Amino acid sequence: MKLPPLSWYTLLPFFLIFLSFNTQFISSTECFDGEKSLLLELRSSLNYSLSQSSKLVKWGKESADCCQWSGVDCNSSTRHVTGLDLSSEGISGGITQDSSSLFQLRFLERLNLADNSFNDTKIPLGLSKLTTLRHLNLSNAGFGGQVPLELSQLRLLITLDLSSLSYLGLATLKLENPNLGMFVRNFSSMRELYLDGVNLSAQGSEWCRALAGSLPNLQVASLSNCGLSGEIDQSLSKIESLSVIRVNQNNLSAQVPSFIVNFKNVTQLVLSSCGLIGTFPVDILKVSTLRTLDLSDNAFLQGSLPEFNVNGSLETLILSGTNFSGKLPASVGNLTSLLRLDLSNCSFHGELPPSVAGLEQLVYLDLSSNGFVGSIPSFSSAKNLTQLVLSHNDLSGSIDSTNWRSLSNLANLDLRNNSLNGSLPMSLFSIPSLQKLQLLQNGFSGQLNVSLEISSPTLDILDLSNNQLDGEIPESVFRSQGLKSLILFSNNFSGSLDLNLIQQLKNLSALDLSDNNLSINATVTSANLSSFPQLRTLRLGSCNLYDVPHFLKTQSKLTNLDLSNNHISGSIPKWIWEIGGGALNSLNLSCNYFRQFDGLEQTLPDTPNLSILDLHSNKLQGKLPIFPPRAAYLDFSDNSFTSFIPTQFSSFHVVLSLKSNNISGGIPESMCNATYLRVLDLSENQLDGTIPRCLIALTQTLVVLNLKGNKLSGSISDTFPEGCTLRTLDVSGNSLEGRVPRSLAKCRMLEVLNLGKNKLIGTFPSWLGNLSNLSVLVLRSNRLSGSIACTENSSTWPMLQLVDLASNYLHGELESLCFAKWQAMMTHRNQSEVTYLWQYKPLHYSPIYYQDVVTIIYKGLEIELLRILTVFTSIDFSNNNFTGEIPKTLGSLNGLVALNLSHNALSGDIPSSIGNLRRLESLDLSYNQLTGQIPHQLLDLNFLEVLDLSFNNLVGMIPQGKQFSTFENSSFEGNKGLCGSPLPQCRASNCTTQSPVEPFQDRNSNSVTGLDWQFILTGVGFGAGAGIVVATLMFWRKGRKWYDKQVDKFVCAILSPFGIVYTGLGGGESETEDNIGNHLFDIIFSDEDGEDDTEDECFGGHFCVFCSKLDAEIKKVIHNPACTCHGASPLSTSSSSSSSN
Repeated sequence: MKLPPLSWYTLLPFFLIFLSFNTQFISSTECFDGEKSLLLELRSSLNYSLSQSSKLVKWGKESADCCQWSGVDCNSSTRHVTGLDLSSEGISGGITQDSSSLFQLRFLERLNLADNSFNDTKIPLGLSKLTTLRHLNLSNAGFGGQVPLELSQLRLLITLDLSSLSYLGLATLKLENPNLGMFVRNFSSMRELYLDGVNLSAQGSEWCRALAGSLPNLQVASLSNCGLSGEIDQSLSKIESLSVIRVNQNNLSAQVPSFIVNFKNVTQLVLSSCGLIGTFPVDILKVSTLRTLDLSDNAFLQGSLPEFNVNGSLETLILSGTNFSGKLPASVGNLTSLLRLDLSNCSFHGELPPSVAGLEQLVYLDLSSNGFVGSIPSFSSAKNLTQLVLSHNDLSGSIDSTNWRSLSNLANLDLRNNSLNGSLPMSLFSIPSLQKLQLLQNGFSGQLNVSLEISSPTLDILDLSNNQLDGEIPESVFRSQGLKSLILFSNNFSGSLDLNLIQQLKNLSALDLSDNNLSINATVTSANLSSFPQLRTLRLGSCNLYDVPHFLKTQSKLTNLDLSNNHISGSIPKWIWEIGGGALNSLNLSCNYFRQFDGLEQTLPDTPNLSILDLHSNKLQGKLPIFPPRAAYLDFSDNSFTSFIPTQFSSFHVVLSLKSNNISGGIPESMCNATYLRVLDLSENQLDGTIPRCLIALTQTLVVLNLKGNKLSGSISDTFPEGCTLRTLDVSGNSLEGRVPRSLAKCRMLEVLNLGKNKLIGTFPSWLGNLSNLSVLVLRSNRLSGSIACTENSSTWPMLQLVDLASNYLHGELESLCFAKWQAMMTHRNQSEVTYLWQYKPLHYSPIYYQDVVTIIYKGLEIELLRILTVFTSIDFSNNNFTGEIPKTLGSLNGLVALNLSHNALSGDIPSSIGNLRRLESLDLSYNQLTGQIPHQLLDLNFLEVLDLSFNNLVGMIPQGKQFSTFENSSFEGNKGLCGSPLPQCRASNCTTQSPVEPFQDRNSNSVTGLDWQFILTGVGFGAGAGIVVATLMFWRKGRKWYDKQVDKFVCAILSPFGIVYTGLGGGESETEDNIGNHLFDIIFSDEDGEDDTEDECFGGHFCVFCSKLDAEIKKVIHNPACTCHGASPLSTSSSSSSSN
């Protein structure tokens, strides 16, 4: 059929429409040529790294269609380029401010330039032309300077990310002019805003109101490290859509607002490192939508954990580094979605609830550095755990309740610094994914099973140090080929160990076997040298080595070497300085028998990286070598070096100890060139001359200055600077003169001040009373005068625990106010609180520390306190001219251990309050003018070991019993009015104070010289009768026996009613005449039934009947230990004898 012509015309429009549609469909399969050209032009203009680029380098090579290029997205229907991702391409430039081809991509909705290196260039203004942009990411791109206001023209933006990480060294963006409020005013559609690291420098009211006023739909506010300050303003609560709030690493210094509870959609709250204070609103922890809460590193933020609701939504809870306290509630088991729980470095206490170990989804658990006690619950059901850190608590008991083998995902197990004990379960070494096993600083004991097999191929750190493990180290340990660090020091491992075993550990970089009972065979065979691992750290201290191991010559990476406390003698080999190819950082050869340096004259090799050189306690002699110029720690102490101190010093030196040598000469002023010096110890040498003034000026950085025990003279320069950092100053045992410098008061951090045994003059340095940290003050054996004065307004040494002012010319009364301010002596610390006074760690990267040494007179002996316990307190004011009474406030110093006020002119009574000093071990009040009786309260001093009250004017009876029964005559001699044990010339019956006895005078006589013949004749009669009886017994043997028999009957009749069996003198027929006079009585105590009492053997024994008596209960013989009757030796009441009837 043929169509009419008119019909063709009617179909033509439909044909054209179809043709047009078909052409458009065909062309939409590829990007537009114009946009393709723009992209190629952009690539050619950019400066980017070919090695880092994974997208730009492929453009034009992968496909002719630019929509298929890496990092390019196109609209599926229009084929216009709508997305461009050029992140991490190593771009360093090429985008001009306004004319780049990038700005001509008119349909671009997403642009990502993150993680590049634009080298602090400003954000291009041309970005404002991309008005269709909805997502812009410029994070960590290297842009810097002011964020341009032109970006606010991008009104359609939903996501804006300008964040940068400052620790990467990237440039810093800022929003100052315009500020945040001006910048965000057009972003009404914005839902996510990331400005981390952008300097806003805004108060809380400013940034909160800016967000609340312009961004009503905001869901994510990420403003960490933005320089924000002040409290979070109430206006923020208007943004009800907020889901994520991150303002960490700002200095808010405010409380957490309670209105956060009202955010109905909040899922993430990150407020770490914000200086938060006050108490955290506990209800925030109960918000049903909250999944992440991070409050870490807010040291002054307090709080506690609530009772958690069932099926809580929390997935991450981080409270580390806060002051949260209390117990970990058992309801923590209700947080069934919990993935990460970090409560480290808080103040939690109590036992760990078993429910925390039952969180099956838990991946990360860190409860370290708290006060948790008790046993570790079984974690067998927490099969998803990868990190379990319970270190630095006081957990105890064994760890065998957990089936460790079942924790197949566990990578890190850290139980160090607890009180765990028992043996190590072998299943610990069967965890397949274990990488780090740290059990150091516990009480684990027993042997490692010889059949031990470490089945984890990933184990790289095994640290069992500071335990009580014994036996041999199983060889299987050295077959764990993944080990990088093997630390076993400070145990009781014994036996011989051949270092050739180490060659199996190809990846080993750190080995520490120090401080065991091992005997190391360090001879590595030549066959094993090539396969021996290249170590970075090797510590073989106390390993019974007799030679420096020769295999060390081949260690090209060794940086830390410790061969201390061995038996190595001879010369320090020259090649040891070349170990590690000059990379040696720490060398410890201390406590050996080295005598010299091999092949060296006066200069040690310039090992460029050597930071720590410890040669103390050897037998090194000769001249002191010139110090390595870059070494920070130098210890040459306790050797026999002579000559002078070298004059070459560098600013690298931080610690220099030359103590206990024979070094002479002066202190060189060039030492002041060591401007970073923190510890200088030149004590116990033969140094002379004066103390350089520049050394005093160096105390602006110097922390420890110890010059004691030399021959230094002159005065101490009164030029201590403002900001003096000294914590220890010891110049004792020299010949220093002059006055105590007043400028010492500027050293406000001073803790130990020892100026003793010099020739200092002047008055007592009361101006030092404001040194509130002073713990040790020694001024003994000088020529100081004046009185000790305290004012009510001054603190006057609240931390003082050792004070020695002995052997000066101080006078006046001892003021009660002074003692009342010494609070450190009033504290009675528990055993768990006992620590050492002060340990200074001069190098943060090294465990080496400096410990003060103080010499004191204690219990009459001069002793050296190598490590001063905070529990040790002492007062010594002896050998001065103090007068007046002993202050009663001394009794408030209940932590006092030693008190010496001897050789003064103190008067009055001994205050009974001294009986409150229950920890007192030594009390010396001798050579004073004390009067009255000895207070019976002193019997309560149960720790008193030394007592000296001699040469006073004390009267009355000496208190009896307890510690007083251990003191000898010398403790009380020189007191004419004292009596009672142990004074031999006194008896208890004579110990009452009596009036002077007047001469007898007959009332009827007129003369005191008249004779009373009645008394005279009576005396002559008794004398004559006694002489006749004695003479008869001496020469009449039978009469003597008869007399003895009668005496026996008489004594027996008296003692029998008291249960005492008396054997008498007549029973020994075989005794000689001479031995009868020396006979002692056997006294045996019996009970009422006539049975011998054998429960206390000390009641039996030989006792002189003339010098013994029974106690009030007739249960114990009290014998005079000074008995010398009949020439017999005194007997100790501790001796025992047996006797039978």
